[in-house]
Amino acid sequence: MPDNIKELVILISKALVDNPDSVKVNEMLSEQSIIFELKVDPSDLGKVIGKSGRTAHAMRTLLESACGKLKKRCILEILE
Repeated sequence: MPDNIKELVILISKALVDNPDSVKVNEMLSEQSIIFELKVDPSDLGKVIGKSGRTAHAMRTLLESACGKLKKRCILEILE
């Protein structure tokens, strides 16, 4: 199931950026949470974060909804 969620993060991110080939997602699993680290091209960082962080917040909301059945906390970290 986490692989499906990782694919969701990749799919959404690639749709937002100008350089979809530079999108990389790393996942780290622990007992209580799954952390997804999203790395994009520096020129696309603003597109992923959005105005006042709205796009990033929306992505995190979708991620939390998708992780609901796993009974784990899902965290999206956008790396610079």
